[in-house]
Amino acid sequence: MRGLRRLLFPLLALVFAGSAAEARNFRTVVIDPGHGGHDKGGQWGLVYEKHLALDIATRLESEVKKRGFRTVMTRRSDYFISLPERVRIASRYSDAIFVSVHTNYTWRQDASGLETFFHSGQSRPLASYVHSGMMSKVRAVNRGVKSARFYVIRNTTCPSILVECGFVSNPSERERMKSAWFRQALAEGIAEGILRFRRAG
Repeated sequence: MRGLRRLLFPLLALVFAGSAAEARNFRTVVIDPGHGGHDKGGQWGLVYEKHLALDIATRLESEVKKRGFRTVMTRRSDYFISLPERVRIASRYSDAIFVSVHTNYTWRQDASGLETFFHSGQSRPLASYVHSGMMSKVRAVNRGVKSARFYVIRNTTCPSILVECGFVSNPSERERMKSAWFRQALAEGIAEGILRFRRAG
């Protein structure tokens, strides 16, 4: 039995290493602006998460294209798309990663900062690179890289992350989100993280 284990462990290590290498051999970035249509997401007054997410995602698409990747957007305007449909879109591409863009909300108005979520082990490096990219572009509380079971990152098979680009419920962060330079900086940071993840493969 011990001999069998000694044979199996190196084989399993090779399988997982191969999977990780394949995961980084991607050409397509599926960008998922959170919410949309009747689903406004987090909101404060007339500031809606669905609008902020779409703007950041659109800027991200431009930045990712500049870096030589093909892009797919789950939505391009203000309409509702279900969570299963977002996953189905991502599953159409065998050479893809998936990035879902959101802003945060809580009843505590003092909560602020950026955080990035992953579900599977293959997605953790992507989350780390993207989170570092965002933090390098803007001054914000670093809420870290965390594991979560959000539907869109739990049900996709490719490396998948969900980024929270600040709290719409925080007055000062909300004001920054309303500024184009802040949304652009976040998009550039995410794109840089994606490129670093690709190069690390």
